[in-house]
Amino acid sequence: MKTEIFAITPPFTQLNTPYPATAYIKGFLNTKNIPSTQADLGIEVILQLFSKNGLTDLFCYTHRSRSVKPTSDNAKRISALKDEYIRTIDAVISFLQGKNPTLALQICGDDFLPQASRFSQLEELDWAFGAMGTQDKAKHLATLYLEDISDYIVECLDENFGFSRYAERLGRSANAFDELYDALQQEPTYIDNLLISVLKEKIETIQPQLFLISVPFPGNLYSAFRCAQWVKRNHPEIKISMGGGFPNTELRSLSDKRVFEFFDFITLDDGELPIELLIQNTSGNVPIEMQTYKRTFLLEHEEVVYKNDSFRNDYKQADVGTPDYSDLLLDSYISVIEIVNPMHRMWSDGRWNKLTMAHGCYWGKCTFCDISLDYIKVYEPVQAGQIVDRIEELSVKTGQNGFHFVDEAAPPALMREVALEIIRRKLSVTWWTNIRFEKSFTADLCLLLKASGCIAVSGGLEVASDRLLKLIDKGVTVEQVAKVTQNFTAAGIMVHAYLMYGYPTQTVQETVDSLEMVRQLFEAGVLQSGFWHQFAMTAHSPVGLYPEKFGVVKETEIIGAFANNDINYIDKTGIDHNKFSYGLKKSLFNFMHGVCFDYQLQDWFDFKIPRTTVATDFIERALNNDDRFNIKPTAKVVWIGGEPNAEYYKKSKKGNTWEMAALTFHHKKETFTVQTNKMEGEWLVSILNKIHVSNRKVHTFAEVKVDFETEMDNFELFWFSKPVNTLREFGLLVI
Repeated sequence: MKTEIFAITPPFTQLNTPYPATAYIKGFLNTKNIPSTQADLGIEVILQLFSKNGLTDLFCYTHRSRSVKPTSDNAKRISALKDEYIRTIDAVISFLQGKNPTLALQICGDDFLPQASRFSQLEELDWAFGAMGTQDKAKHLATLYLEDISDYIVECLDENFGFSRYAERLGRSANAFDELYDALQQEPTYIDNLLISVLKEKIETIQPQLFLISVPFPGNLYSAFRCAQWVKRNHPEIKISMGGGFPNTELRSLSDKRVFEFFDFITLDDGELPIELLIQNTSGNVPIEMQTYKRTFLLEHEEVVYKNDSFRNDYKQADVGTPDYSDLLLDSYISVIEIVNPMHRMWSDGRWNKLTMAHGCYWGKCTFCDISLDYIKVYEPVQAGQIVDRIEELSVKTGQNGFHFVDEAAPPALMREVALEIIRRKLSVTWWTNIRFEKSFTADLCLLLKASGCIAVSGGLEVASDRLLKLIDKGVTVEQVAKVTQNFTAAGIMVHAYLMYGYPTQTVQETVDSLEMVRQLFEAGVLQSGFWHQFAMTAHSPVGLYPEKFGVVKETEIIGAFANNDINYIDKTGIDHNKFSYGLKKSLFNFMHGVCFDYQLQDWFDFKIPRTTVATDFIERALNNDDRFNIKPTAKVVWIGGEPNAEYYKKSKKGNTWEMAALTFHHKKETFTVQTNKMEGEWLVSILNKIHVSNRKVHTFAEVKVDFETEMDNFELFWFSKPVNTLREFGLLVI
């Protein structure tokens, strides 16, 4: 009996980096010595399609098929320029893979790439991209070129095509399975056939016993079913299971048995133990009467049943292994620059190894969030040493030292320990993550995170209104968010804010005031990136579970036989929040580029809005609150600078002579010297050695104070003196 496991991510998620679910599962299976293979079918289909041979076939197909002739002027132009697209495509893809950097000069020359409608936006974006370097500008132009081809595919071949989603409409909150089921009964599309050709080769080579399909988003659902459909028809002996973010949130009340014409199993939440049990149950070594399952849907006696009868506990995060990215085409992913949003640019540009500091959310209270589900509710951090072990292992295996920690909200204390461990091991890594804007992120902690390689954080400001933040149970205030974003920005770490409008009971005045808060944050320079999204009620959030507490009424209580997550509701305020969408997003686009701060808020909307009630200097006053003198005795004191060169000399004045110390430090950018009396200088040399980041023992502020006062008095007076203040600027941190 074969024990090979084959895990895939179906099209389409990201072009620049693999979605990590299959790598996590493969890493876990490695700990059990269970052989497995993984594939990202999205990038493999894209590479076949966007190639010289792929475009040749594509244009030949559209030219010989009467039913798919281009009708728009844009599609006709692309068709007429087909030879130019075929000639340039391989070179462009190679450039976007980082293998042909010199092509940037030709791409920026304005006469290399064929141009269709996507390039019409260049004039209005020239001011935004004016300072962009040649490589980045070329990436953006190449991205527009690919999007032109994508538009042609959508019009002529497959209306559901998209680089980071495929047939998303069919998967998004489809309470009934009917529309998706009907689509699957139709003949495969051109893109479907490309997908099936890639899948066919892999299935026939691997011959798996168990086929695992991870479906993270609605845009992966249709292609997941197409993959399962082909395997069922052609290899019925292979068992097929679906897991991932989509079933975890949408399919928890599944009852439509037609789903099991395609899948044998659907597992929920953490996949390690459910998959291990599936492997055992499908191996033929466990009698049917002894088979147990963990959070698994299957068909029994022609009825959908949910089985969770295993008494085994889920694996601890320390025991799930290091994600394994082998089998994936890591050197073939494509970095694109689609839009000017700095954080979105990071998502789509560059290869990131995905890791997790902690399972779940340590806060777990936000009322719009799925806090009743295990992926949020079950909080379990990984030890800092083990996280950095995984960083080192992945850096060696993948050849990449960029890491995206995909936590719901990375815990500040754990981030601190990870940063210290990275610095101790003298690693050179680049990383970013999601956070809560909580007061633990002091100026010194942000400096430590920067020193360890942190380049960006993203966090939820949500509705920039203290009343609504309290209703959301966010645990932060606007003033606190402002201070934290200032600390990150001052350290050189980019800050992205998730922004929300249309939260239950939100008034028009609060929407206007939220926009004013956001305007001031960008004008102050403490936010660099943001994105507005409209509130959506989900079935597993407190708002969805207890709508009466939030002033909304569910339009229906009917639970679909298929997907069940997004809920239609009526806000008792009667406000049409949709109408704010364009103005909020347009203003934000301009604020992100440092312009239009002097516009009246009314200028962003084509309907009357009230004046803001927020003071014009609200954020400025919040940022000027100084808390440098509030140091807890338990705070840790760390020196991340180098060893000083100490010189001792005598100084005389008016007949008095005393001994002095001059400590010279070599910082990465400059050399500086601090002067003290000899006793204080000798103590500084000693204490800096004791509290150096390379030491495993970390000293508290109280311990440093006691050490000072064994020989001298007035520690606080010395701590806030000019020599120590200078050291604070160059790496003497209280965290």
